[in-house]
Amino acid sequence: MIKLMTPCAFAISLAFAGAAIAQDTAAPAEDAPAVATEYDLDTVVATVNGVEITVAHVVAIRDRLPENYRSLPAEVLFPGLVDQLIDQQLLATAAADNGAEDLRRVRVQLDNERRGVLSNETIADVLEGAVTDEKIAEAYETLTAGMTRTSEYNASHILLETEEDALSVIEALNEGGDFATLAAERSTGPSGPNGGELGWFGPGQMVPEFDAAVQALEVGTVSEPVETQFGWHVIVVNETRLSPLPPLEQIQPEIVGQLNQDALQSHIDALREAAEIEMPELQVPAESMTTLDLNGE
Repeated sequence: MIKLMTPCAFAISLAFAGAAIAQDTAAPAEDAPAVATEYDLDTVVATVNGVEITVAHVVAIRDRLPENYRSLPAEVLFPGLVDQLIDQQLLATAAADNGAEDLRRVRVQLDNERRGVLSNETIADVLEGAVTDEKIAEAYETLTAGMTRTSEYNASHILLETEEDALSVIEALNEGGDFATLAAERSTGPSGPNGGELGWFGPGQMVPEFDAAVQALEVGTVSEPVETQFGWHVIVVNETRLSPLPPLEQIQPEIVGQLNQDALQSHIDALREAAEIEMPELQVPAESMTTLDLNGE
């Protein structure tokens, strides 16, 4: 059985027919039809056995194409879509003449198509007012208020080869030495030329011994020598803070999605509450979807 092409399938066929269409659009001006200067959605672009096809039908079928096909030049896409609609109408009429509208599979697919189109209209109406700047801001405050924030540390260190070297540095600091200067002069670590600064980090980002020492220090207090696999450290914590909250721009898509979902679910819940929905006590097995065949009367 030959199936009616979907808009997507037609668009793919357009790609193969592009050369022929391009030749048509390049026809001499005297052979080309006159271009309408006034038109609207009700303007008829073709009549097939008395059935009118309008600009609105072309717009609707174009809107269902994948983006890469919608971006094709209008002078290529428009006549192709008109031809597609003409072919569909011819095939649809032939199917109706052969009694296809009496087939169960056709009836239920038309029912589902109508139901889907109409439900999408309600969804669009609900979502139109679901998201505002005020709702986004309120949702952001609520979401971030529940986030767990950890302590973060801004620290500097001087890395040395021996404990004796570390004690010597601590003595120099106690005598008024400048931490950054001593780090630049004596640290064997890569941060030495930068005054020993390590920047901001959170719990677990450093080796365990270093991590424990930092968390135990008060801001501005110099540590005792701390041994790690890299050597001996003299550490000072410059600042502490709570981990920053994610910026609104980062989580706004998540917020917008949740607002839309909540608005739609709330509307559906209200519709269900007001509706009379009856479901028989007999439970139809889920496998009925695959064991029953729509082909038939």
